[in-house]
Amino acid sequence: MYNPSCSRDNFAKISLLFLAVFLASCNTLKRVDDNELLITKNTIYADSLKVSNEDINSLIIQKPNSALLGYPLRLNLYNLAKENPDSSYNAWLYRNEKREQRLNKLLSQKQVRRLGESFVAKGVHEWLKKIGEPPAVIDTTQTLRTLTRLKAYYHSKGYFNNDGNFTIDSLPKKKRIGVNYNIDLGKPYMIDTLMQKISSPALDSIYQLHTNESFVVPGEKFDIDNFNNERERLTTLFRNTGIYNFQESSISYTIERDTFEFRNDQGMDIQLNIEDQRRRGDGVATTSQYEVHRFKNINIHTDYDFTGEENEEFIRYKDYTIFYRGKLRFKPKTLANAIFFNKDSVYRDIDRVRTNRQIANLNVFRYPTISYDQDPEKPSDLTANIYLQSRPKYSLGSDFDINHSNIQRVGLAYSPSLQARNIFKGAENLSLTGRLSIGNSRDESIIDKQFFNILEFGADLNLNFPRIWLPFINTDKIIPSYTLPRTRMSIGASAQQNIGLDKQTFNTVLGYNWTPSDFKKHNVELLNVQFVRNVNQERFFNVYTNSFSSLNDIATSTTSYDYITVAPELFDIGEDIDDTELTIPDGANEFIAQIENGTLGSTSDDYADVINIKQRRDRLTQNNLIFATNYTLNLTNRNGLTDNQFYSFRFKVESAGNLLSGLSYLLPFSEDDNGDLLVFNVPYSQYIKTEFDYVKYWDLSKSQVLALRTFFGIAIPYGNADNIPFVRSYFAGGSNDIRAWTPYSLGPGRTDAINDFNEANLKMAASLEYRFPIVGDINGALFADAGNIWNVFDNVEDPDATFNGISSLGDIALGTGFGVRYDFTYFLFRLDLGFKTYNPAEEISKRWFRDYNFANSVLQIGINYPF
Repeated sequence: MYNPSCSRDNFAKISLLFLAVFLASCNTLKRVDDNELLITKNTIYADSLKVSNEDINSLIIQKPNSALLGYPLRLNLYNLAKENPDSSYNAWLYRNEKREQRLNKLLSQKQVRRLGESFVAKGVHEWLKKIGEPPAVIDTTQTLRTLTRLKAYYHSKGYFNNDGNFTIDSLPKKKRIGVNYNIDLGKPYMIDTLMQKISSPALDSIYQLHTNESFVVPGEKFDIDNFNNERERLTTLFRNTGIYNFQESSISYTIERDTFEFRNDQGMDIQLNIEDQRRRGDGVATTSQYEVHRFKNINIHTDYDFTGEENEEFIRYKDYTIFYRGKLRFKPKTLANAIFFNKDSVYRDIDRVRTNRQIANLNVFRYPTISYDQDPEKPSDLTANIYLQSRPKYSLGSDFDINHSNIQRVGLAYSPSLQARNIFKGAENLSLTGRLSIGNSRDESIIDKQFFNILEFGADLNLNFPRIWLPFINTDKIIPSYTLPRTRMSIGASAQQNIGLDKQTFNTVLGYNWTPSDFKKHNVELLNVQFVRNVNQERFFNVYTNSFSSLNDIATSTTSYDYITVAPELFDIGEDIDDTELTIPDGANEFIAQIENGTLGSTSDDYADVINIKQRRDRLTQNNLIFATNYTLNLTNRNGLTDNQFYSFRFKVESAGNLLSGLSYLLPFSEDDNGDLLVFNVPYSQYIKTEFDYVKYWDLSKSQVLALRTFFGIAIPYGNADNIPFVRSYFAGGSNDIRAWTPYSLGPGRTDAINDFNEANLKMAASLEYRFPIVGDINGALFADAGNIWNVFDNVEDPDATFNGISSLGDIALGTGFGVRYDFTYFLFRLDLGFKTYNPAEEISKRWFRDYNFANSVLQIGINYPF
């Protein structure tokens, strides 16, 4: 009999064998001539101490060939390419006298010639050279250049008298060497005194108020970086205290020559020079003192077309003059709140940045243009002109997708959208998005035999305000407009047909977010309401097949009690026991009912298992009403997308049901049989939920990164609920989680995927990933993921699925593996292969490496990094 797992194992073994043969056949020295030496190691010594600083090591010009886990992959790919593929092709062509004749009959002479230039004959070798890397053969010219770089670097750090040389070490392996760069630093020069010569009195006054912030401090070692940082600090300081036209080139430093040449104590006297502003016009250079500039006029042009200012009308609002054409389409207050210049206030660069950000945040204008004019009679007076161009009031969009999944063989989805801007003249933006999808289902229980037998449709309406909207409350002083405040109101609904339990959902959100800085963001959802109605609850056992299989195994088992004999009406009787099944839904539901009320006698184990299945059925078919409020804080010190040395932290807390619980004391809510209060005939959920998510990156140099993620989340039901709604629970597994398991297949606890969608209300997870380049835009990764989910403080009593203190930490699963990623610049395509290293669902003695093989590995496909 054909065994797929054996076939996969054999394929993996054959692949590894071919890989081993390939690695062994590669000759690293293939392109290294007898009179050449291959560099495999560079070392820098400063005063005989090894330097490990990556910035200093990056100054080395000629580096060893890159390696993948110690193996010079790119070098060996380069070595695989033939030096002269044309001659190889010709040798093959003329090796047989009749070969050329036969080819000329089959093809023309021109085509035969082009065959030699084809990718197979020639292009493949060019491609191998392109993605490969030529051998790093030592070039003493480059070595001397590196030495010059290193001496210049230490010279910039105050070691003016440093000297250096390089030595070459022969390594044990043939024709391989290491290069040592030896720098004798000498005694560093120190800053003895710091003097100032500032021409403009206004600059001198500002400087004296901020001397304690200086990077250049007497008594410290000379470091050119400190001088560069001080120039940037002073430029920023002056341009944020009224000197709008300050030029960084006005700042210079001089070293008193007498002290520099003749003092023996290595002390230096430094003078800071800040000269007057330089201007050049009509071939004549002039200078003038810097002055503090204040705004005399602030003009806002709302319909500027860059052809002139004719036909513009204007109104005055507070400190602003607002120009428009025809009719003013924006509330003056909205425009004023987006401008951070005020009449008679001093110019500040930060106000210009905030103005640009806030105008862009309104999403009704294109990026603004801001210019400044000086008063000819009084140059310290500024007129600010903000030129705005409106975006179209209405815009249409649409998306069309073709998809395939484990639910449907093929699906078509269409999503039209309409956006209306500035609908109330206060930069309020309204968007309406629709969704319609049809598909061909894999579910054989669906009666509808049309090809497109599943349907899903819905719509969302969103309204965004560029401010915090709270009735009767002014939040401007607490949350200023430079934090980009935004209010979001949304309402949406969706419905399914022949998908799962045919859910109908309704949701509405009233939320706020603001960003005090690039490194901090707040999000509050004052109201988040979600209503879920399961229209076709009778399809539970068709959808959740694991639950049905477990129930059917109990019902058809004859080891303890013959249920088929006692209640044959519940079964679809086959020729033998293996062909007999409970009917769906009547037989399955009635079997549960009779076991529960004792009509069918049962063992204690059967009773407990059936009741667990009943509780899960009741929970997943129950309609849900979630009335929640939540707050999220995001912190990060990441500086751009290319920053690989940062951390990010997310904290979220959510509370649900408390408002309705409070109203229950004022309004007469009805109750169900369990004593739960009902709203719209549905028991509302009540819980508290909190999450902590921390990510840390370490830059290991040479595009190598170590990334860590830790997560902890818990949701505790209370009051009107004894469990967490499915949509608010946690699951484990998947491409962004514990990658050795598929989504929803891990846990809870040490259970072995007992349900189709395993979830719980407590989750712990941690992932560690080492990322490294392979070839070109192809990168690799080694990873380890650990974690699990558990039930705690809810209605699940199974000890294998619940968290019972420290001992339950032994249920934490561990998956390890490797991944390959291709960087498309705008996004990253990811393949990760995870192996079950420690599986808590196995017996204790078999948990480690039981399924650690290719047959039981899990291939995860993802877009961008998992964290």
